[in-house]
Order: sequence, then structure tokens, then C-alpha cells
Amino acid sequence: MSFMKFNRKVLQNGLRVLTIPMPSFESATVMVMVGAGSRYETKLNNGISHFLEHMAFKGTKNRPSAMDISVLIDGIGGEMNAFTGKESTGYYIKSASNHIDLSMDVLSDMLHNSLFDEKEIEKEKGVILEEINFHDDNTSHRIGDVYERLLYGDTAMGWNIDGEKKVIKAIKRQDFLDYMSQLYSANQVTVAVAGGIDVEKTLALAEKYFGKMRCFDTGNYRKVVENQTKPEVLIKRKKTEQVNIAIGVRTVSNDHPDKYALSVLSSILGGGMSSRLFTEVREKRGLAYYIRTSSDHYQDCGSLVSMSGVDPKRLDEAITVILEQYHGISNFQFPISNKELEKAKEFLKGHLVLDLEDSRSVAGFYAQQELLEERTDNPDVVLSKIDRIKVEDVQKAAKKYFVEKGLNLAVIGDFSSGQEFEKLLHL
Repeated sequence: MSFMKFNRKVLQNGLRVLTIPMPSFESATVMVMVGAGSRYETKLNNGISHFLEHMAFKGTKNRPSAMDISVLIDGIGGEMNAFTGKESTGYYIKSASNHIDLSMDVLSDMLHNSLFDEKEIEKEKGVILEEINFHDDNTSHRIGDVYERLLYGDTAMGWNIDGEKKVIKAIKRQDFLDYMSQLYSANQVTVAVAGGIDVEKTLALAEKYFGKMRCFDTGNYRKVVENQTKPEVLIKRKKTEQVNIAIGVRTVSNDHPDKYALSVLSSILGGGMSSRLFTEVREKRGLAYYIRTSSDHYQDCGSLVSMSGVDPKRLDEAITVILEQYHGISNFQFPISNKELEKAKEFLKGHLVLDLEDSRSVAGFYAQQELLEERTDNPDVVLSKIDRIKVEDVQKAAKKYFVEKGLNLAVIGDFSSGQEFEKLLHL
């Protein structure tokens, strides 16, 4: 992977084009990523970023129906999809590398000429509402949303990406047009093309299809204000056989130097089946089916969090065991060995390497950095940053961020209040 390098070109309208040649690949992914996600929304249009991503595939002036678009992509054996986050939205087509022209044509058409037909909007509302139901029923998925609601409150960062049902039902065609006219500016867009590509030809196609995109001043997001002074609990009441929990602490933004030490710390705690929490919570005590820890970062905030599905009768025990591990690392009671450190680093590096065996993941890896971080690194630079982390860096991060006043516990289960859990939240 050391051979992987990107080329960057900024078009006159401010749109950024990243080309990542992967000479052994017969495929290529064209990804258009926009610096607009759910944190840019208001109470009146919460869920529109995700809804817009659905509508992009429903017809354009040049290809009036969803079928027109899907027949084209099926006809080249391609794969198209999209995704929405809090800070960005991505649209991509992956195909044999000789079909980049068509991929760019279709994606630019979707960005510039989507019809937003009222009948299609009404039909798609049903799809979105069912997607919300699916996520609500899938509590192991929804616990992350409840946790972020606890961290960020009743703000755009604390709202669900898929939106509120009553808001989705009220969205009209003009809402999509207004949203795009406020945020979909050329200088907020990165086109990343990865795979078996010719760089010069790819740049010429990017200029042809995206060079005329309008550039304008965009709206910005409201920065997160953090002033937590004591442990906090949020319960989403739901009758379930299994209780889902998320226990975490506030950390740092994606450009902070502590990011890599926190990633290694999360790997030690809950990365894989030999991690501390998997061993303590599942293997030794049989308290949970799944448990995992992640270190998550946005442009102005972050969190390290452990999530688990737990037997309701043994919930207190599970919370206590997780917090014991947090406390044990931060106060050197359960020291980190060099062997454990190396395993955690190799876990992170191995996952990154496996991810980047796919042109879609490579395009996303670069586009995400270009849009949301201060610098864009090749994978070998990221791997070397992970490699440089020492035991003392991880210990320092644990001591700094595992503090009692910053603890947060989100729960989905049949509980009336969080008071019974507050007494457990000690470090």
C-alpha cells in the first residue's frame, strides 16, 4: 500500500478533484462527497440531507426516472449508492474502469439536474419512514444515536440523521432546492476517483462534468459547546429482551494530536475478540452478546465510547465492569503491556489495509480527509502515525479523558428513569 499516492487538483470553481491510481485494478470508483450533512439542518428540515441522498437516484432532466438511471448502471455491471453522515454526504458509482465517463456523467447529472418530482417525493417518504422504523427496532444500531443525543442535546449534532417522522412527512420539493442552494457549492465538493485510471483523462472528465458547477457562500454549522460538569444519563424507554448501552467520555476533534492515541486505546478496550472488554464482559462473565469500543471524531468534538447488548438483570454488573477497565487503565491499576500495545496497533493497521483493498473505500478515505480534516494523508502516513504511538501516549490519553465528570451513559430499555444508574457512574 506504500505505492498508493493521490493527486490533487482544484478547478477554477473551487471544486477539488482527487485522483488515486491503483494500477493493478480493473475497477474504478467515482465518488462525489459534499461537505453537507445533518449537522447543517434545522428543526424544520431535520432529515433532509439523508432524504436528498435518496432523491438523487429518482430521476434527472436527462434521465427522468429512477429506472433510466438504474438501467444505465446495471448495463455496465456497476454498483451505485450513497451515504449520509453528520458532516458529509457521498454519492458513488463503482464500475469497470473504462466506464468512468458514464459514472461522472450520471453523478454530475444527479447533482445539477435532479427533478425532485412531487410524486416521487411522496413515494419516497414511505421508504424513509420504514427506514426510521427499521432503525428504531434495531436497538443495537439506534443506541449510537441516543448516545449522541446525550452528548449534544437538542441541537443538529444531537438529532438523528434519518430525521423525525413528522418533519419527513412535511418536506416539499422547494425544501430540497433551498437546501442545495444553501450548501451544494462547488468549493464544498470533492470528487475522488480511485482505481485503474489514467490521471490526465480523469481530470479532463472532471473538468467537463463538474467544472461549471456554481460556487457561492454557504451556510455553516453551529459549533458544539461542551461544558459538562457531572456524569449524565439518558434513557430511551423501550420494552426489549436485551438492554443496549453506550458508555463513553468526551474527547477531541479529528485534527487533534491525541486522535491516534485514543484510537489505540479504543482498540485495547474493545477492538476485536481478544480485547479487554470482550474478554471481561463476554468471555469471563457472559454478560453480553456484543461489546465494542470506538473512537469517533468530528470537526470540533469527539468521543470514545463502548457499546454493548446486555441482559437486563445483569446491567449494573456490566456497567461496573466496563468502568473498572476505564478506571484501571487511567490510574495504572491495569497497566498496558508492550505486547498489548503492539496487538492493538496491528489491529487498527490491519483493518485499514483490508478496507483499502476496495476502490470505493479508497475514494472515501481520501475524500473524507480532504473535506473534513486540515490535511490529506496517504495511507502509509496514517499507518506510521499509528506505529509511533507508545504505551505512555495511551496511558496519558486515558488519564486525560477518563474523568468522572465527563462520563456519559445512554440506555435503550424498559426503565423509567436514569437515577438508578447515576450511582454507578464513578471513576
